[in-house]
Amino acid sequence: MSSDRQINIKTPAQLKIMREAGRINAAVLAKVREHLQPGVATADLNAAAEEALKSHGCVSPFKGYGRPPYPASITVCINDEMVHGIPHPKRKLKEGDIVSIDCGTIFEGFVADSAFTAGVGEISPEAAKLLEVTEGALFAGIENMRKGKRTGDISAAIQKYVENHGFHVTREYTGHGVGKEMHEGPQVPNIGMAGTGLLLRPGVTIALEPMVLIGTHETRVLPDKWTVVSADGSLTAHFEHTVAVTEGDPLILTVL
Repeated sequence: MSSDRQINIKTPAQLKIMREAGRINAAVLAKVREHLQPGVATADLNAAAEEALKSHGCVSPFKGYGRPPYPASITVCINDEMVHGIPHPKRKLKEGDIVSIDCGTIFEGFVADSAFTAGVGEISPEAAKLLEVTEGALFAGIENMRKGKRTGDISAAIQKYVENHGFHVTREYTGHGVGKEMHEGPQVPNIGMAGTGLLLRPGVTIALEPMVLIGTHETRVLPDKWTVVSADGSLTAHFEHTVAVTEGDPLILTVL
C-alpha cells in the first residue's frame, strides 16, 4: 500500500457506522470459524462467508480488488501461506493445519477488516505458540492506538512483542487506515521506531494486522500473483482488528 494515501478522520456518526460494519464482519468470521474441520474445502469457507454477508445485506471489498482481480470474498491461508490465499474447491483442510481467514465488510459505504488464525483439530505446540504470540502482538499494537501516540509506537510494540518470543514479523506487508476505502492512510508497518510516524488523534481508524513467521521474515508470492508464503516454508499466522482512536481507550470495531 502506498504511504501517501489520504488520512480521513471519522466523525462520531461515521464511527457508529463503522462499528456496525465491524460487528457484521465479526459475525461473518464467526460463521466461517464453525466450518474449520478436516475435509472442508477452502471454497466452502468462502461460500459460508458470502452467505453470511448476504444475510446482512453486505458484500466484501475483497472480491474484484486489485490486478488480477481477487476472485473471492475472503482470503484463506494454510500453514506457510501468510496472506491473500485464494479459496479453491480442491484445497481441503487437514487435521493439524493452521488456517488464517481474512474478511472485509462494506456497510453503508464504510469498510471493516479483520482476520484470525485458528487450528484444525489438534495442532502442534509450536503452532499453538505462534497463534498465541501473533494475537498477543495485535493487542500490544492496539494498546498503543491512543491519542498522542504515534504510528511508530504501534509498529515498535508489535515488533518487540513478536521478536521477544523468538519469531519474525513481515517487512513487506503492513496495517493500514480503513474507512470509506479498504486501504487509506496511514500505513502502519509491523516494524518501526517508537516516537516516529503520524500523531494519532480521535477519529483515526486503522486495521492493525501482525503477520508473524516462525523461521524468517522473508516471503515470496506464488504464481497466482496473490498468495504470499514464507520463503522457507515455515508456519505463519495473521490476526487483525479495525481499531479507532478515541479520547480514551482504543475502540476495537471488529468485535461482536
